[in-house]
Amino acid sequence: MTEPSLITQDLTIRFGGHVAVDAVSCAFRPGELTVIVGPNGAGKTTYFNLISGQLRATQGKVMKGALDLTQMAPSRRAQHGIGRAFQLTNLFPKLTVLENIRLAVQARSGQGWRFLTPVHRLTGLQADAEGYLAKTRLESVAHLPAAALSHGDQRKLEVALLMAMEPDIYMFDEPTAGMSLDHAPDVLELIAALKQDRSKTILLVEHKMDVVRALADRIIVLHNGALLADGPPQEVMDSDIVRDVYLGKSPAAPSRASQEVA
Repeated sequence: MTEPSLITQDLTIRFGGHVAVDAVSCAFRPGELTVIVGPNGAGKTTYFNLISGQLRATQGKVMKGALDLTQMAPSRRAQHGIGRAFQLTNLFPKLTVLENIRLAVQARSGQGWRFLTPVHRLTGLQADAEGYLAKTRLESVAHLPAAALSHGDQRKLEVALLMAMEPDIYMFDEPTAGMSLDHAPDVLELIAALKQDRSKTILLVEHKMDVVRALADRIIVLHNGALLADGPPQEVMDSDIVRDVYLGKSPAAPSRASQEVA
């Protein structure tokens, strides 16, 4: 079996007396798309925030291979290949679509988010940016400011920015949230295309079961911050305890043994 690219070990965060993520241990591997599901308030986005560094764990670890990311800021984690897309778009609204992508390519190249880079140094960056523009089918809006895009195209642009950073681990938090039925398939197709690269690890928070069925290699279920189920999609979705969660019943807390890293 392939070695894990990312591990969370007893990952926990408390807000006062509330345990939002409760000792969650999981291993994620290259070539695998894992969908994280659970009812509202289950701790899905909080778990994502702990992995990407927006929140610091109360206890536990986040490991990328042998590298301990636990105390690193989000920017350092990004440098080590953790790529995160958010529920809300995170763009430079006054810059054009192409300029947004070029800045992401520029940051990946080690030149940082410099707005005043000399023109003679932009040729290669521009070509790379245009490549990501084509991959995400945004050529027709390349010279529009990001703020002028439809919500669907803004989500596609965010995927383009993430691709331009070339992470090892892609994290998508409800990528089709707020999108129309016409635009949602475009973003899902982009994620499905990323999945073809077996060197990449993809984590996806999602609540739409049709999206889960279309993309998941594996499903993990969080409930009240704890890991409730972990396994192949059909097995997890057919589980009585998972059905109980989605029907509003309250299952017993999972044993710590069931949370050990695979």
